[in-house]
Amino acid sequence: MSSLLHITGLFSYPIKSCAAVAHAAVEPDSLGLPWDRRWMLVDPDGNFVTQRTLPALAKIRPIITPTELHVFGPEIELPLVVPLIASRNGRCPVRVWGDEIAAWDEGSEATAWFSHYAGRPLRLMRFPDDALRAVDPRYATRPSNTAFADGFPLLLATEESLWDLNRRLAQRGAQPVPMTRFRPNIVLAGADRPYAEDDWLVLRCGGQQLDLVKPCSRCVMITMDQQTGVIPELGEPLSTLSQYRRWEGKVAFAQNVVVHGSGPLIIDSPVTVHSEGLRNRWKI
Repeated sequence: MSSLLHITGLFSYPIKSCAAVAHAAVEPDSLGLPWDRRWMLVDPDGNFVTQRTLPALAKIRPIITPTELHVFGPEIELPLVVPLIASRNGRCPVRVWGDEIAAWDEGSEATAWFSHYAGRPLRLMRFPDDALRAVDPRYATRPSNTAFADGFPLLLATEESLWDLNRRLAQRGAQPVPMTRFRPNIVLAGADRPYAEDDWLVLRCGGQQLDLVKPCSRCVMITMDQQTGVIPELGEPLSTLSQYRRWEGKVAFAQNVVVHGSGPLIIDSPVTVHSEGLRNRWKI
């Protein structure tokens, strides 16, 4: 099984809840993939804003150049351009889930651009270079940090699990869904069965070690088309997953990952299972 596994997708999401950037090769850093969830939108009170309450964020396309973040929106003529290295506009407390971070405010131009797009006041905040946001120590295999991701540096999914989900959707008369619904960072193919990732403890790819630490709890965001920001089929695939993929009372799909090591992850690179746990160790 291990020799068949390989990477088929690598994605980062520079602005939390906005569109993905696809990579042919990328080297993780201490917070996950470079620039992944390093920016986040907040309301005037500093609370994070996502597609859960503003689905139109799915249509915001970020592009990272060597010196700038470029942000494109539908029906907005000019992109927002944010320097990657610039004097900051002070720190403001922001909240993502239960954590509070003193984040960098990207300034009035970014505020005006996003507020115009959303039709409501929004600020663009950047995760500071010197900030530390620890992952949940109940699950992490070693002390690790993340930026504005929900909880862990990386999310890993397999094509075999998506195939099984789409098979079940077809049996219920529902339409198949693409992998983009689940917003993974790493997609693998070649597992010997659907949901084999539930049992993997440690994967290795080149000089990188991936520790799979817990199932990912899913919410209404997986019902949204990531190209259009609309829900094409009410409740799916969340409804189908809830019939057979529940963990600690929540719907689960894909695995949260802590990464350490050196060297790039590359599309088509082989991945080996270095350590496995008991079959269905999470009792899903």
